[in-house]
Amino acid sequence: MRDANRLDKVYTIMCFIHKKCVPDWRMGQLISNFMSWHYDKYKSDYFYIEEDKFIDRFVEFCDYFNIPFKEVRPC
Repeated sequence: MRDANRLDKVYTIMCFIHKKCVPDWRMGQLISNFMSWHYDKYKSDYFYIEEDKFIDRFVEFCDYFNIPFKEVRPC
């Protein structure tokens, strides 16, 4: 069984970005926008990436859309 504590960092980062950077977006918008961007850029479904890679790609997604993530990174 995988360590469930690995999820805390991913959820913390996503929640922080959502609340501080794009609070007007619905959760579905955030996920859907990331999914579309990820598929267009990497030609793969984000379903298959591990959490550490997910964080890296989510940061890249934020940079692409000028979401000021690096300035307010919580972790």
